[in-house]
Amino acid sequence: MESLPFDPANARAALDALPRVAAVFALYGEDAKAEPYIGRTPNLRGRLERLLQPSAKHPRRLQLAGRVRRIEWRRTGSDFESLLAQFSLLEEVYGAKALERMHLRAPAFIRYLGSNAYPRITVTQRPSQREADWAYGPFASRAAAERFADEALKLFLLRRCTDDLNPDPSHPGCVYSEMKMCLAPCYKGCTDERYAEEAAAVRDFAATRGESRLVVLRGERDRASEALEFEQAAALHAQVQRVEAVRALAPELVQPMSRLCGVVLQASAEPDEVAVFLFADGVLRGPVGFSTVGMRIQNEQSGSSSLFAQPMALEAMPERQGTGNREQGLADENQGAWGRDQEPGTRAPRGLLESRMEDVLEQLYKTGSRADAAVRQGHLALLKRWYYRPEVRRVGEIFFPDAEGRWPVKAMLRGVGRIAAKALTEARP
Repeated sequence: MESLPFDPANARAALDALPRVAAVFALYGEDAKAEPYIGRTPNLRGRLERLLQPSAKHPRRLQLAGRVRRIEWRRTGSDFESLLAQFSLLEEVYGAKALERMHLRAPAFIRYLGSNAYPRITVTQRPSQREADWAYGPFASRAAAERFADEALKLFLLRRCTDDLNPDPSHPGCVYSEMKMCLAPCYKGCTDERYAEEAAAVRDFAATRGESRLVVLRGERDRASEALEFEQAAALHAQVQRVEAVRALAPELVQPMSRLCGVVLQASAEPDEVAVFLFADGVLRGPVGFSTVGMRIQNEQSGSSSLFAQPMALEAMPERQGTGNREQGLADENQGAWGRDQEPGTRAPRGLLESRMEDVLEQLYKTGSRADAAVRQGHLALLKRWYYRPEVRRVGEIFFPDAEGRWPVKAMLRGVGRIAAKALTEARP
């Protein structure tokens, strides 16, 4: 955080010293115990001029000049970073009330009640940390989670009732058992083993966003087709389409809460950098700057206006001729710049770029620390709010690890290139 003293009698001097940059700021008074005024803005000087400079034209505008004695601010490169920094400041001052001040609501999850003798699924906004493997989300809203749960249950025979069952043959059942949409464990319409198999299939379906079911159905469909059983193959293909339609209701962000992990790339406040954030263990970490020194943008100077032109991306740069060791590559990196500004032969090798990204990820993992429930809920709500914005308004990119936990480093480097290219385009007059 940068700091600047503020004298109400000479407000203009302090305001002129402020940069016109995007930032999160805090205004402090004489009493060190008093709550500061915290906000975020795309133009620090312009916003504080309105707050700290009296205006006869706008007498109803909030005026804080008489109460402020110190200004602190932190430059940010994106709205995502601003929201995270603002939440961190508010959480330090107000604790759990920071969620209310930023209007952050707990995201919705689908919860698999596996501890019940006859498991079922439900929708909750307070998933248990002890059963994080059985909570799947976050969804855009509770309605979106309920829709996915309802459509998924149509593919299985799991119970929908909320009672704690004590199976009895005299139980009358319900409409779902009459419609053959439930195995009816309430009146022992199936064995406990059979119900456990169906419950496990539903759990796997939620954990893999339907992929577990698709693998089985596609295999059966292909075998039926190879055996020339075309009617059966057509029926199985219809089931595949139904599962794919349900799968589409759960975006890639929907994962078991215990394994929810992603890297978010954003523009940086620092030149020649892209900000990298890591969401892991329920907490957002970062930003850590990924240096774009030694890279260039493909087709930057092509001048093509075609909609089908090759998109901007990162391209690795060869080492200097006659040198092939890592030390020389690092030296070249320090001398490099974007392709339009550097001499040929000063470009970072592809292996160095990937190693650089791996170093950034390692640094982010090391910054992890234990966080209380309010911080975890706030960070998850911020990630969910950003991710579910309309695509035209969601600035930045997100990447997820594969099933073995490996990061798509090459794809992430291309994402860095797209963000850096956009920043260069916006910086041009």
